[in-house]
Amino acid sequence: MQPEQHATKTAKILYRPWGLIGSLVGGLIAGQVFQQVWKRLVPGDQEDPPKPLQSEYPLPQILVAALIQGAIFSVVRALINRGGARVFQRWTGEWPGD
Repeated sequence: MQPEQHATKTAKILYRPWGLIGSLVGGLIAGQVFQQVWKRLVPGDQEDPPKPLQSEYPLPQILVAALIQGAIFSVVRALINRGGARVFQRWTGEWPGD
């Protein structure tokens, strides 16, 4: 594995729109993954995770939902950002980060 190169200002600017699109797509994917994970974790009829202001759910359940959701979003975001940067590097020969 070769070390990443430092990005030029041009590479950073050219990558911004791709990074933004990747983030939006990643958010949609992460939301769907979280919904599926939550449905499998919580028994019963509760298909949607609790929101912080829903008083019918205990605080520990709300915190567990937030923890799981945050972890899934972070992992999906990292995978998409890293993959997008690798594709950008293959196309342009320059690493867009750093």
